[in-house]
Amino acid sequence: MKLFKSLLVAPATLGLLAPLSATANEITISDFNINSPQDQLLISGGEGLVETSADSFSSTTSASFGSTFYVGSVDAGVNDGATTFSYDFALDLNTSFTGEDSLDVAIIGGNAMGALSAVDAYMDGDGTGDVLTLDGVAYTFPLGGFTVTAGDGVGVDDLNTGACAYSAFTDLLGDCGTSAIGGQADSAVAMSYDFGNGFTIAGGIGGGGQTAATTTQTATTSKITAAMIIATVKDGAAGAGALVEVAENTGITPTIAADTVTAAAPLGLVSDQDASTLGLEVAYTADSYGLAFAYTDDDAGGIEGTYYSFQAAFTPDAPYSISAGMEFDDADASSYFVGVTSEVGAGSLSVGMSTQSRAADHADNLQYEVAYSYDVNDGMTITPGAFISENAGATEDEFGFVVTTSFSF
Repeated sequence: MKLFKSLLVAPATLGLLAPLSATANEITISDFNINSPQDQLLISGGEGLVETSADSFSSTTSASFGSTFYVGSVDAGVNDGATTFSYDFALDLNTSFTGEDSLDVAIIGGNAMGALSAVDAYMDGDGTGDVLTLDGVAYTFPLGGFTVTAGDGVGVDDLNTGACAYSAFTDLLGDCGTSAIGGQADSAVAMSYDFGNGFTIAGGIGGGGQTAATTTQTATTSKITAAMIIATVKDGAAGAGALVEVAENTGITPTIAADTVTAAAPLGLVSDQDASTLGLEVAYTADSYGLAFAYTDDDAGGIEGTYYSFQAAFTPDAPYSISAGMEFDDADASSYFVGVTSEVGAGSLSVGMSTQSRAADHADNLQYEVAYSYDVNDGMTITPGAFISENAGATEDEFGFVVTTSFSF
């Protein structure tokens, strides 16, 4: 019945969203420059805004915006089949000082939080509790033939070429079977070099960010004595005597709960005491295919691991592409992925499969998805999709149906 309800909601959702429209335009700060008193805007009361000179802002500064709505349900999990709505929002500010560099600031917001919705747990939404949050600041520049990027919110794989052409629907398949690439570092320095013949090399080193350090005080216990009870009882010798008897007969001992103190650990990058991530990638891109190998040594999350990741994409001169990925760790656990994206009618169809995690045994560890994406206009894309996630710990697999509507402007 839950699945039937989900399928009924989908046409209604599409009918609601389809009439909407958005226009994608790049807006630069210079578009708002006021060059003469005649150009001044008037505010309520007839007072003109303060005039600014034409060179007050960089003419290369631009802003881009995006938002995605998620409407759907999963027949298990947090909401147990209920249809939910959530959204996210992103604002990217970019400026260049030399024409070859870029200072980028990312701001995100929204309520698409995986812990609160079963749908959001599968999708790739930004959940900030309906507040705007600074998601990263990075500076990218050329250096002797290399491209370098550094900053907060930067991953060691940010300049990787990669070799996956799949248009993913759920967050899991967006990793192309190689979720360990980049590790858990959230502040890094990354570099890349293009040899000009299809080969590229990239790498980086990053820190684990402000991880929590916990200090626990040793718990203590003490026996309740008759004197302790008598001292706490006022005006009632008989009552006190009764409490004394109970205490002496039972030997009650209270426990003082341990105190826990949490503090932020320092950002780590290089030394043995720091939690850091090291990443390297070698890739080759030809006209109709691409290959990439990545190595990741990651202990930024407090658990050390070494990972070997492979991606491949076949992109012939045809309306389809095939992508695949595999990953191994030093504990002999592995993961894999395969997906096909093809033009169908006015949009594109994606069909993919991936393991849910690295494991030695992949029984009941797969997730499947199918999605159809089409552009309503230049700034609006609607994508209905469905997925099945195998669940070894439950009697039934989880099924989800979601409609996403993405806006860019």
